[in-house]
Amino acid sequence: MSEKVTPRGLQRMKDEGRKIVGVVAWDYQIARIVDRAGVELVSVGDTVGVNLWGHSNPFEVTMDEMVVVARAVRRGVERALVSVDFPFGPLQEGTDSAVRAAVRFVKEAGVDLVKLDGAADFPEAVEAITRAGIPVFAQFGITPQTALRYGVEYHAIPSSADQVPEEMKDAMIAEAKRLEDAGAVLLNFTNSGPVVGAAVAEAVSVPVVGGFGGGPWLDGRMRMAHAAIGYAASNLDDPTKTYANVARTTLEAITAYAADVRAARQVAGGVPVPPAT
Repeated sequence: MSEKVTPRGLQRMKDEGRKIVGVVAWDYQIARIVDRAGVELVSVGDTVGVNLWGHSNPFEVTMDEMVVVARAVRRGVERALVSVDFPFGPLQEGTDSAVRAAVRFVKEAGVDLVKLDGAADFPEAVEAITRAGIPVFAQFGITPQTALRYGVEYHAIPSSADQVPEEMKDAMIAEAKRLEDAGAVLLNFTNSGPVVGAAVAEAVSVPVVGGFGGGPWLDGRMRMAHAAIGYAASNLDDPTKTYANVARTTLEAITAYAADVRAARQVAGGVPVPPAT
């Protein structure tokens, strides 16, 4: 096992021009696998509500649920940094609420960082959490929790049209600097695009990573592990932009298992049945 990743280690990677690899994970087994793959960051996203639990939007996810998911992921990770998303609510309810939530995530789930969506509107919360000794991973740009403020519709699978427009470059740089000044050790610029994203990454000293709308112009990338491996029912019909098609493999495996059961055959991995006497 390689040396444990730290926020300072991520800073060194930016300073040396090395890209940061981050994945979003929601369970123990995936966490173990991605940690073994050598990624630097495992983020426990509130996207679990939509992608794993079938909620209509991420706002339905609760603090208690995020603690449970973060605990599971933490148990599976030894080397990478583990961050967890604040669900909608604690940050919006005020600084004291945000600090309590951050402390709870550290005490009950053992995370290394807390991730705040829309944090540029709450720099005082970033400062207070940092003073409490908890590193902050701050998300900004066009996100589920900020889309309404920017007057745009957030799409679950954004296209290039959803990238931050070039005329917002100065505003995005100002947000990034505000977050850096407040103490954030890592920024997540969602739907950055190559022009604005590159400008922001150059303007701040802390690492800037991104998922949707991100690319080589940032200091690193984030992607849901389930999206990378094609583990969604939608991948049965659309296997594009994945590195594997686990959904198809799963369908074929369960279909084969069902056929063995229905034909009274021994199933793979089953306990041998002694012949009738």
